[in-house]
Parts: sequence; C-alpha cells; structure tokens
Amino acid sequence: MSGSKILSLGHYQPSRVVTNDEIAQLVETNDEWIRDRVGIVTRRIAGDETVADMAAAAADKALANSGLTAADIDLVVVATCTSVDRSPNVACRVAAKLGIAAPAAFDVNTACSGFAYALSTVDHAIRAGAARNAIVIGAEKLSEFTDWTDRSTCIIFGDGAGAAVVTATAEDEAPGIGPVVWGSVPERGDAVRIEGWRPYVAQEGQAVFRWATTALAPLASQACERAGVDPSELAAFVPHQANSRIIDGIAKRLNIPQAIIAKDIVESGNTSAASIPLALSKLVERREVPSGAPVLLFGFGGGLTYAGQVVRCP
Repeated sequence: MSGSKILSLGHYQPSRVVTNDEIAQLVETNDEWIRDRVGIVTRRIAGDETVADMAAAAADKALANSGLTAADIDLVVVATCTSVDRSPNVACRVAAKLGIAAPAAFDVNTACSGFAYALSTVDHAIRAGAARNAIVIGAEKLSEFTDWTDRSTCIIFGDGAGAAVVTATAEDEAPGIGPVVWGSVPERGDAVRIEGWRPYVAQEGQAVFRWATTALAPLASQACERAGVDPSELAAFVPHQANSRIIDGIAKRLNIPQAIIAKDIVESGNTSAASIPLALSKLVERREVPSGAPVLLFGFGGGLTYAGQVVRCP
C-alpha cells in the first residue's frame, strides 16, 4: 500500500450544555475568570451515555459520510482514557453496535494525544497491508472522573466523541496522512493523573502549561517537515483543545497567520482524546477548510505524551 487518507469524519456531543455560570454555583469562580484562564464558555456533559455509546454515534456518522458500509471496515481503534470497563474494550463494543463483523479492534490510551496516536497506528497498519478500511475514534466521558468541588479542574472538562474513516490510497495517489512525530516525557508523567479505583482527574496545571508552550511548537514544526509541507502552506491547525492560551502560544511560535486555528474548546471544553477529531469534524462540516488542503493535527497531554501529523482534509 502506498499510504492512507481520511475519507470522512463525524462527531457526537451530549445534549446537555453546562455554562460557566452553572459551574460558578458549584465552586467559587465566575464566567469572566474561566474565560480568561482557559477560554471555555460552555461544555457538554453526558447523562446515561457511555464512552462506547458516544464513540459509536460519532463512528456511525463518519461511516455514513464515507460512502462505505460496515461490511467494508476491517479495523476499529478507539482512543480513550475514561472507559470504566476493562473488558470488552470500547472498540469491540463500537463494532458490535455498528454491525461490523470480525474487525481487528483495540483501544489506545495516551490520554489527550490518543487520537493522533491511534490515527498513526491505523496509517501504519494500512501501509503494512494489515487493514484496508478503518474507523479511528476519540471518545471521552471525563465528567465521570471530575471532582466537581475542585475549582482547578471542574471548569475544564467536557464529554464527546469524534471519528474518522481511514482508507488506503491508490498506488498513484499521494498519501493523505503524513509521517507521525510522536514521543513522551515519562519522567513528568505525574503532571496529569487519573489514578486508583474510581479516581478523579488531577493535574499540575502550571507545569503542563510551561511544557506545552515551550516544548511543543518545534515538534509540531517537525511534523510539517516530515510531511514535506511548509507551515505557511497549512490551511488549518487542529491541536488538542487543552486551553486557549496554550493553543495561541503554540500557533504563535509556528508562525501560521494564514491558517484557521481550531478553538472548539470555547464551546466544548477539554475533551481529551476526543478533542482533535471533534474540532476537525466541525471545521469540515462547516466547510471552513477545502478538501485536500493540508491540516496539522497535534495532540499532547497525560503521560506526558505527544503526537502529530499533517493530514489532507477530506
């Protein structure tokens, strides 16, 4: 196989919208403080929906947009760090819900960089001939792991899912998913934690902020270089939606004034592994990025881990 490409996208968010004013009824904060600190105005919070329910809803939409059927899919990969159940994995549950017969199916957990990790793993599988049509999903239910009395974290997180159908490119077609730049800083893994049995999310916010705003822009530039794309050619930049100030800091260092900068965090909050596909799906749905245009994806977070690649917009 010569490579792979994103064929279509889809996303799902719960119907319940939680405003900053509602958060202010739980902890000592206010709308202005939250907007200034992290850039969030609203977030979606799931009710009875599980991670698998949201993942399947996003995947079903992506599949419907692809022109393929469940019978065409031979690989399902889900990026998540908030699945309560150890087994069966979320990918198998999604396959069952969508009627996908006998796919390879597994979950990836690198927290907020999970979708970029999963997308590259699928790209590698297709390049190796181990799969031809895959569904890659980022899905999180962070509300189940949020301490709603902790002002430093409860203002940040939301629930949702985003999905992409990935397919092999033709022999004479350029790859639509560029080489990945990925890695980790394991000695700083304690900066973002979901530890123990039925835990809460905990993080060292300032440490993560300093790392993200100083170390990541050169790695994102490296992803462009490996794809043979100059940053000035980018139509859009879709980073993990961690914090508006982090997004702005990385974008400024990349020097990409011509690119659309995804800011889904404003209306969705931080949805961890779901944030990149959720934001990208919305950009495509609103037709803000032309088909075939280069888009830089870059995930980062718990681990500490990071991964990024340039993709061609479906």
